[in-house]
Amino acid sequence: MAVSTEDVLRWLEASQKVFAEHRQQLTDLDSAIGDGDFGISLDRGFTAVQAELAANPPADPRSVFQNVATVLIKTMGGSSGPLLGTFFLRAGAASAGKSELAPADVVAMFQAGVEGLQQRGKAALGDKTMLDALIPAVDAMQGALQAGSGLTEILDRGAAAAETGMRATITMQARKGRGSYLGERSVGHQDAGATGAHLLLKAAADAWRS
Repeated sequence: MAVSTEDVLRWLEASQKVFAEHRQQLTDLDSAIGDGDFGISLDRGFTAVQAELAANPPADPRSVFQNVATVLIKTMGGSSGPLLGTFFLRAGAASAGKSELAPADVVAMFQAGVEGLQQRGKAALGDKTMLDALIPAVDAMQGALQAGSGLTEILDRGAAAAETGMRATITMQARKGRGSYLGERSVGHQDAGATGAHLLLKAAADAWRS
């Protein structure tokens, strides 16, 4: 199965609906140890993405991701906009010249996005950020790809690993962002960024299920 431009658009539409549905949960999680605006910001950003993509339909996956990056950087507050913008910019670069994405291209796209996040945010596994969901997810997707799995299995394994990583943030002490100022008081709270990252991957798995 290959992912077309229309499939990418379906993933982003699904993501917008999921973020709207979980807006309060994400805001509550962020309120515990962060700025308290993550759910609101994600909902605003991805709603703006839908408006932009409807008004200016992109021709290929790279154009989709570039448009998404531009909109998120403009509309999301705090560090989330630049970080997610970097994710989608790198995903677009990895998709250059392709009218559709084979399973290996999908994994490469997520890998490039996560590497961009690491470079932009200067965070690592265990810092209690969205990378605690995304890095295990990409590792799981790479393993499934190398084992010869199809796209559905690759994405399901990635989403499952992201969920496990998300839950693991509960016992972590934050080392980045506003939560890091709380020190040991940040322990016991699930990270909002990791939760949002899991929802994004789960949306892809559901939207692209063969």
